[in-house]
Amino acid sequence: MTDVPESIQLYCNAAKEHNASDLILHEGQQPIVRITGSMTTLEAPPITLDELREFRLHCRVPEDAVDYDTSFISGAGIRFRVNFHRQLGSEAAVLRRISSKIPDLEEIGVPTEIVKKWALRNSGLVIVAGPTGAAKSTTMAAILEWINMNHERHVVTIEDPVEYIFQRKKALFTQREVGQDTSSFAEGLRRSLRQAPDIIFVGEIRDAETASVVLQAAETGHLVFTTLHASDTGEVMERLSSLFPKEERSGHLQILASQILGVLCQRLLPSVQGGGSMVLACEYLTNIGLTRRCILSEDLPSLRGYLSTANVKESCDFLRSYASLVTQGVLSEEVALLSASNPSELRRRLRGISSNYANEQD
Repeated sequence: MTDVPESIQLYCNAAKEHNASDLILHEGQQPIVRITGSMTTLEAPPITLDELREFRLHCRVPEDAVDYDTSFISGAGIRFRVNFHRQLGSEAAVLRRISSKIPDLEEIGVPTEIVKKWALRNSGLVIVAGPTGAAKSTTMAAILEWINMNHERHVVTIEDPVEYIFQRKKALFTQREVGQDTSSFAEGLRRSLRQAPDIIFVGEIRDAETASVVLQAAETGHLVFTTLHASDTGEVMERLSSLFPKEERSGHLQILASQILGVLCQRLLPSVQGGGSMVLACEYLTNIGLTRRCILSEDLPSLRGYLSTANVKESCDFLRSYASLVTQGVLSEEVALLSASNPSELRRRLRGISSNYANEQD
Protein backbone atom coordinates (compact mmCIF):
# COMPACT_ATOMS: atom_id res chain seq x y z
CA MET A 1 0.00 0.00 0.00
CA THR A 2 1.32 3.46 -0.92
CA ASP A 3 2.15 5.75 1.99
CA VAL A 4 0.00 8.82 2.54
CA PRO A 5 1.91 12.04 1.76
CA GLU A 6 3.16 13.66 4.97
CA SER A 7 1.47 16.93 3.98
CA ILE A 8 -1.98 15.29 3.97
CA GLN A 9 -1.29 13.73 7.38
CA LEU A 10 -0.49 17.23 8.66
CA TYR A 11 -3.70 18.67 7.16
CA CYS A 12 -5.71 15.89 8.85
CA ASN A 13 -4.09 16.78 12.17
CA ALA A 14 -4.92 20.45 11.57
CA ALA A 15 -8.56 19.55 10.88
CA LYS A 16 -8.78 17.88 14.29
CA GLU A 17 -6.94 20.72 16.08
CA HIS A 18 -9.36 23.27 14.60
CA ASN A 19 -12.34 20.99 15.37
CA ALA A 20 -13.21 21.16 11.67
CA SER A 21 -15.99 19.06 10.20
CA ASP A 22 -14.42 18.86 6.71
CA LEU A 23 -11.04 19.06 5.02
CA ILE A 24 -11.27 20.09 1.34
CA LEU A 25 -8.37 19.37 -1.02
CA HIS A 26 -8.35 20.78 -4.57
CA GLU A 27 -5.42 20.25 -6.88
CA GLY A 28 -3.47 23.51 -7.23
CA GLN A 29 -5.19 25.20 -4.28
CA GLN A 30 -4.39 25.56 -0.60
CA PRO A 31 -6.23 23.14 1.72
CA ILE A 32 -9.46 24.42 3.29
CA VAL A 33 -11.17 23.38 6.51
CA ARG A 34 -14.82 23.93 7.40
CA ILE A 35 -15.20 25.10 11.00
CA THR A 36 -18.79 25.46 12.31
CA GLY A 37 -19.97 26.22 8.80
CA SER A 38 -17.24 28.74 7.85
CA MET A 39 -14.47 28.05 5.35
CA THR A 40 -10.88 28.71 6.49
CA THR A 41 -7.81 28.39 4.27
CA LEU A 42 -4.85 26.72 5.92
CA GLU A 43 -1.46 28.41 5.70
CA ALA A 44 0.09 25.74 3.49
CA PRO A 45 1.34 25.23 -0.08
CA PRO A 46 -1.20 24.34 -2.78
CA ILE A 47 -2.06 20.66 -3.07
CA THR A 48 -0.21 18.96 -5.92
CA LEU A 49 -1.49 16.36 -8.36
CA ASP A 50 1.14 13.89 -7.12
CA GLU A 51 -0.06 14.28 -3.51
CA LEU A 52 -3.66 13.56 -4.48
CA ARG A 53 -2.66 10.61 -6.66
CA GLU A 54 -0.62 9.07 -3.83
CA PHE A 55 -3.57 9.59 -1.50
CA ARG A 56 -5.90 7.86 -3.98
CA LEU A 57 -3.50 4.91 -4.25
CA HIS A 58 -3.29 4.61 -0.46
CA CYS A 59 -7.10 4.52 -0.26
CA ARG A 60 -7.20 1.89 -3.03
CA VAL A 61 -9.35 3.97 -5.34
CA PRO A 62 -9.78 2.19 -8.72
CA GLU A 63 -7.77 3.91 -11.46
CA ASP A 64 -10.83 4.48 -13.64
CA ALA A 65 -13.01 5.86 -10.81
CA VAL A 66 -14.14 9.45 -11.28
CA ASP A 67 -16.26 9.68 -8.11
CA TYR A 68 -15.43 7.33 -5.25
CA ASP A 69 -16.40 7.10 -1.57
CA THR A 70 -14.18 5.42 0.99
CA SER A 71 -12.81 5.76 4.52
CA PHE A 72 -9.40 6.74 5.82
CA ILE A 73 -7.64 6.60 9.19
CA SER A 74 -4.75 9.06 9.54
CA GLY A 75 -1.46 8.22 11.21
CA ALA A 76 -2.75 9.96 14.34
CA GLY A 77 -5.82 7.69 14.40
CA ILE A 78 -8.29 10.29 13.11
CA ARG A 79 -11.10 8.72 11.09
CA PHE A 80 -12.50 10.33 7.93
CA ARG A 81 -15.15 9.62 5.34
CA VAL A 82 -13.54 10.51 1.99
CA ASN A 83 -15.02 11.41 -1.38
CA PHE A 84 -12.59 11.53 -4.30
CA HIS A 85 -13.82 13.39 -7.37
CA ARG A 86 -12.79 15.69 -10.20
CA GLN A 87 -13.63 19.36 -10.68
CA LEU A 88 -12.81 21.42 -13.77
CA GLY A 89 -10.70 18.51 -14.97
CA SER A 90 -8.49 18.37 -11.88
CA GLU A 91 -8.30 16.05 -8.87
CA ALA A 92 -10.08 16.82 -5.60
CA ALA A 93 -11.07 15.18 -2.33
CA VAL A 94 -13.30 16.06 0.61
CA LEU A 95 -12.62 14.43 3.97
CA ARG A 96 -15.46 14.47 6.52
CA ARG A 97 -14.05 13.99 10.03
CA ILE A 98 -15.76 11.25 12.02
CA SER A 99 -15.84 11.64 15.76
CA SER A 100 -14.58 8.62 17.67
CA LYS A 101 -16.97 9.42 20.52
CA ILE A 102 -20.45 8.04 19.96
CA PRO A 103 -22.99 10.64 21.15
CA ASP A 104 -25.52 10.05 23.91
CA LEU A 105 -29.06 9.56 22.58
CA GLU A 106 -30.43 11.68 25.45
CA GLU A 107 -28.34 14.70 24.44
CA ILE A 108 -28.62 15.07 20.66
CA GLY A 109 -32.09 16.63 20.50
CA VAL A 110 -34.20 13.84 18.97
CA PRO A 111 -37.56 12.71 20.48
CA THR A 112 -35.88 10.16 22.74
CA GLU A 113 -38.89 8.23 24.04
CA ILE A 114 -40.35 7.80 20.55
CA VAL A 115 -37.02 6.59 19.13
CA LYS A 116 -36.52 4.15 22.03
CA LYS A 117 -40.02 2.77 21.47
CA TRP A 118 -39.16 2.07 17.82
CA ALA A 119 -35.79 0.54 18.77
CA LEU A 120 -37.47 -1.92 21.15
CA ARG A 121 -39.60 -3.49 18.41
CA ASN A 122 -38.66 -6.92 17.11
CA SER A 123 -39.31 -6.10 13.47
CA GLY A 124 -40.22 -3.24 11.19
CA LEU A 125 -38.58 -0.31 9.43
CA VAL A 126 -37.31 3.00 10.83
CA ILE A 127 -36.08 5.75 8.47
CA VAL A 128 -33.91 8.69 9.52
CA ALA A 129 -34.05 11.37 6.82
CA GLY A 130 -32.64 14.78 6.07
CA PRO A 131 -30.33 16.66 3.72
CA THR A 132 -26.56 16.20 3.66
CA GLY A 133 -25.04 17.47 6.90
CA ALA A 134 -28.20 17.05 8.98
CA ALA A 135 -26.51 14.68 11.47
CA LYS A 136 -28.30 11.55 10.27
CA SER A 137 -25.20 9.42 10.93
CA THR A 138 -24.86 10.93 14.41
CA THR A 139 -28.45 10.06 15.26
CA MET A 140 -28.12 6.51 13.94
CA ALA A 141 -24.91 5.96 15.91
CA ALA A 142 -26.60 7.23 19.09
CA ILE A 143 -29.58 4.87 18.57
CA LEU A 144 -27.35 1.86 17.94
CA GLU A 145 -25.16 2.66 20.94
CA TRP A 146 -28.26 2.92 23.16
CA ILE A 147 -29.23 -0.56 21.96
CA ASN A 148 -25.65 -1.70 22.61
CA MET A 149 -25.77 -0.46 26.20
CA ASN A 150 -29.18 -1.88 27.02
CA HIS A 151 -30.07 -4.95 24.96
CA GLU A 152 -28.52 -8.22 23.83
CA ARG A 153 -28.89 -8.06 20.08
CA HIS A 154 -26.86 -8.98 17.01
CA VAL A 155 -26.61 -5.81 14.93
CA VAL A 156 -25.38 -6.06 11.32
CA THR A 157 -24.46 -2.78 9.63
CA ILE A 158 -23.85 -2.20 5.92
CA GLU A 159 -22.20 1.19 5.43
CA ASP A 160 -20.41 3.20 2.76
CA PRO A 161 -18.03 3.72 4.46
CA VAL A 162 -18.16 2.46 8.06
CA GLU A 163 -18.19 5.56 10.26
CA TYR A 164 -18.55 4.89 13.98
CA ILE A 165 -16.86 1.76 15.36
CA PHE A 166 -18.95 0.02 18.04
CA GLN A 167 -17.28 -1.79 20.94
CA ARG A 168 -19.28 -4.69 22.34
CA LYS A 169 -21.25 -3.97 25.49
CA LYS A 170 -24.50 -5.95 25.50
CA ALA A 171 -24.93 -6.14 21.71
CA LEU A 172 -22.74 -7.88 19.15
CA PHE A 173 -21.89 -5.81 16.06
CA THR A 174 -20.96 -7.07 12.60
CA GLN A 175 -19.92 -4.00 10.57
CA ARG A 176 -19.48 -4.36 6.81
CA GLU A 177 -18.18 -1.73 4.42
CA VAL A 178 -19.39 -1.47 0.83
CA GLY A 179 -16.48 -2.00 -1.55
CA GLN A 180 -14.34 -3.74 1.05
CA ASP A 181 -16.59 -6.34 2.73
CA THR A 182 -19.50 -6.46 0.28
CA SER A 183 -20.13 -5.24 -3.26
CA SER A 184 -23.20 -3.06 -2.63
CA PHE A 185 -25.83 -2.08 -0.07
CA ALA A 186 -28.35 -4.44 -1.66
CA GLU A 187 -25.95 -7.40 -1.79
CA GLY A 188 -24.69 -6.80 1.77
CA LEU A 189 -28.26 -6.57 3.02
CA ARG A 190 -29.31 -9.69 1.13
CA ARG A 191 -26.39 -11.67 2.61
CA SER A 192 -27.00 -10.26 6.09
CA LEU A 193 -30.31 -12.11 6.26
CA ARG A 194 -28.26 -15.32 6.61
CA GLN A 195 -26.02 -13.89 9.34
CA ALA A 196 -28.51 -14.30 12.21
CA PRO A 197 -29.20 -10.58 12.72
CA ASP A 198 -31.74 -9.12 15.09
CA ILE A 199 -31.20 -5.58 13.84
CA ILE A 200 -29.89 -4.43 10.47
CA PHE A 201 -28.62 -0.93 9.72
CA VAL A 202 -28.36 0.00 6.02
CA GLY A 203 -26.36 3.20 5.61
CA GLU A 204 -28.59 4.65 2.88
CA ILE A 205 -31.35 3.74 0.45
CA ARG A 206 -30.06 4.85 -2.95
CA ASP A 207 -31.92 2.66 -5.43
CA ALA A 208 -34.93 0.42 -5.99
CA GLU A 209 -32.97 -2.79 -5.37
CA THR A 210 -31.83 -1.67 -1.91
CA ALA A 211 -35.31 -0.37 -1.05
CA SER A 212 -36.87 -3.68 -2.10
CA VAL A 213 -34.49 -5.77 0.04
CA VAL A 214 -34.96 -3.37 3.00
CA LEU A 215 -38.72 -3.99 2.83
CA GLN A 216 -38.16 -7.73 2.49
CA ALA A 217 -35.89 -7.75 5.56
CA ALA A 218 -38.47 -5.89 7.65
CA GLU A 219 -41.27 -8.15 6.41
CA THR A 220 -39.35 -11.31 7.34
CA GLY A 221 -39.01 -10.37 11.00
CA HIS A 222 -36.01 -8.06 11.30
CA LEU A 223 -35.78 -4.57 12.75
CA VAL A 224 -34.24 -2.43 10.01
CA PHE A 225 -32.84 1.08 10.33
CA THR A 226 -31.81 3.13 7.32
CA THR A 227 -31.30 6.71 6.13
CA LEU A 228 -32.64 8.61 3.15
CA HIS A 229 -31.90 11.98 1.60
CA ALA A 230 -35.26 13.75 1.89
CA SER A 231 -36.36 17.06 3.38
CA ASP A 232 -39.52 15.93 5.20
CA THR A 233 -41.83 12.98 5.78
CA GLY A 234 -43.87 13.61 2.65
CA GLU A 235 -40.73 13.61 0.52
CA VAL A 236 -39.59 10.36 2.17
CA MET A 237 -42.78 8.68 0.93
CA GLU A 238 -42.51 10.32 -2.49
CA ARG A 239 -38.92 9.19 -2.94
CA LEU A 240 -39.58 5.63 -1.86
CA SER A 241 -42.63 5.37 -4.09
CA SER A 242 -40.82 6.84 -7.12
CA LEU A 243 -38.00 4.28 -6.84
CA PHE A 244 -40.28 1.47 -8.01
CA PRO A 245 -41.73 0.93 -11.52
CA LYS A 246 -45.46 1.68 -11.67
CA GLU A 247 -46.36 -1.96 -12.17
CA GLU A 248 -44.55 -2.91 -8.92
CA ARG A 249 -45.43 0.15 -6.84
CA SER A 250 -48.67 -1.09 -5.31
CA GLY A 251 -47.10 -4.22 -3.83
CA HIS A 252 -44.15 -2.35 -2.39
CA LEU A 253 -46.39 0.32 -0.88
CA GLN A 254 -48.46 -2.38 0.83
CA ILE A 255 -45.31 -3.73 2.51
CA LEU A 256 -44.11 -0.21 3.36
CA ALA A 257 -47.45 0.76 4.91
CA SER A 258 -47.54 -2.36 7.06
CA GLN A 259 -43.86 -2.48 8.09
CA ILE A 260 -42.75 1.10 8.63
CA LEU A 261 -42.67 1.94 12.35
CA GLY A 262 -41.64 5.54 12.07
CA VAL A 263 -39.86 8.30 10.20
CA LEU A 264 -37.55 10.85 11.79
CA CYS A 265 -36.60 13.86 9.64
CA GLN A 266 -33.85 16.23 10.78
CA ARG A 267 -32.60 19.74 10.01
CA LEU A 268 -29.67 21.55 11.63
CA LEU A 269 -30.28 25.28 12.09
CA PRO A 270 -28.07 28.08 13.48
CA SER A 271 -28.59 28.46 17.23
CA VAL A 272 -29.16 31.78 18.98
CA GLN A 273 -25.84 31.17 20.76
CA GLY A 274 -23.98 32.07 17.56
CA GLY A 275 -20.37 31.10 16.97
CA GLY A 276 -21.44 28.41 14.53
CA SER A 277 -23.43 26.41 17.09
CA MET A 278 -26.40 24.52 15.69
CA VAL A 279 -29.72 23.25 16.99
CA LEU A 280 -31.58 20.17 15.75
CA ALA A 281 -35.17 20.49 14.53
CA CYS A 282 -37.10 17.23 14.10
CA GLU A 283 -40.23 16.10 12.31
CA TYR A 284 -41.34 12.60 13.26
CA LEU A 285 -44.13 10.26 12.31
CA THR A 286 -45.30 7.18 14.20
CA ASN A 287 -47.17 4.92 11.80
CA ILE A 288 -50.79 4.19 12.77
CA GLY A 289 -53.94 3.07 10.94
CA LEU A 290 -54.65 6.50 9.43
CA THR A 291 -51.11 7.01 8.16
CA ARG A 292 -51.01 3.47 6.74
CA ARG A 293 -54.00 4.37 4.57
CA CYS A 294 -52.30 7.60 3.48
CA ILE A 295 -49.14 5.67 2.48
CA LEU A 296 -51.11 3.04 0.58
CA SER A 297 -53.08 5.62 -1.38
CA GLU A 298 -50.09 7.99 -1.73
CA ASP A 299 -52.26 10.68 -0.15
CA LEU A 300 -49.49 13.06 0.91
CA PRO A 301 -51.74 16.07 1.64
CA SER A 302 -53.64 14.02 4.23
CA LEU A 303 -50.37 12.70 5.67
CA ARG A 304 -49.03 16.25 6.08
CA GLY A 305 -52.35 17.36 7.52
CA TYR A 306 -52.18 14.60 10.11
CA LEU A 307 -48.64 15.62 11.09
CA SER A 308 -49.71 19.23 11.65
CA THR A 309 -52.44 18.24 14.13
CA ALA A 310 -51.15 14.98 15.68
CA ASN A 311 -50.39 14.49 19.36
CA VAL A 312 -46.83 15.78 19.70
CA LYS A 313 -45.85 12.78 21.85
CA GLU A 314 -46.37 10.45 18.89
CA SER A 315 -45.90 12.59 15.76
CA CYS A 316 -44.84 16.19 15.05
CA ASP A 317 -44.25 18.37 11.99
CA PHE A 318 -41.37 20.80 11.47
CA LEU A 319 -43.49 23.88 12.14
CA ARG A 320 -44.33 22.65 15.62
CA SER A 321 -40.68 21.75 16.20
CA TYR A 322 -39.57 25.25 15.12
CA ALA A 323 -42.20 26.87 17.35
CA SER A 324 -41.03 24.80 20.30
CA LEU A 325 -37.37 25.71 19.74
CA VAL A 326 -38.24 29.41 19.46
CA THR A 327 -40.29 29.20 22.66
CA GLN A 328 -37.38 27.50 24.42
CA GLY A 329 -35.12 30.36 23.37
CA VAL A 330 -32.61 28.24 21.42
CA LEU A 331 -33.75 29.24 17.90
CA SER A 332 -34.47 32.78 16.73
CA GLU A 333 -37.83 33.56 15.18
CA GLU A 334 -36.04 35.01 12.14
CA VAL A 335 -34.17 31.77 11.41
CA ALA A 336 -37.30 29.72 12.03
CA LEU A 337 -39.35 31.78 9.59
CA LEU A 338 -36.63 31.60 6.91
CA SER A 339 -36.53 27.79 7.28
CA ALA A 340 -40.29 27.20 7.41
CA SER A 341 -42.19 25.92 4.38
CA ASN A 342 -45.18 28.00 5.54
CA PRO A 343 -43.94 31.14 7.40
CA SER A 344 -47.43 32.58 7.88
CA GLU A 345 -48.62 29.38 9.57
CA LEU A 346 -45.52 29.42 11.78
CA ARG A 347 -46.27 33.04 12.81
CA ARG A 348 -49.79 31.98 13.73
CA ARG A 349 -48.50 29.11 15.84
CA LEU A 350 -45.91 31.30 17.55
CA ARG A 351 -48.58 33.74 18.69
CA GLY A 352 -50.25 31.11 20.84
CA ILE A 353 -47.72 28.31 21.03
CA SER A 354 -46.13 29.00 24.40
CA SER A 355 -48.90 27.79 26.72
CA ASN A 356 -50.39 25.27 24.30
CA TYR A 357 -47.10 23.56 23.55
CA ALA A 358 -46.14 23.42 27.21
CA ASN A 359 -49.43 21.67 27.98
CA GLU A 360 -48.83 19.13 25.19
CA GLN A 361 -45.40 18.29 26.59
CA ASP A 362 -46.70 17.66 30.15
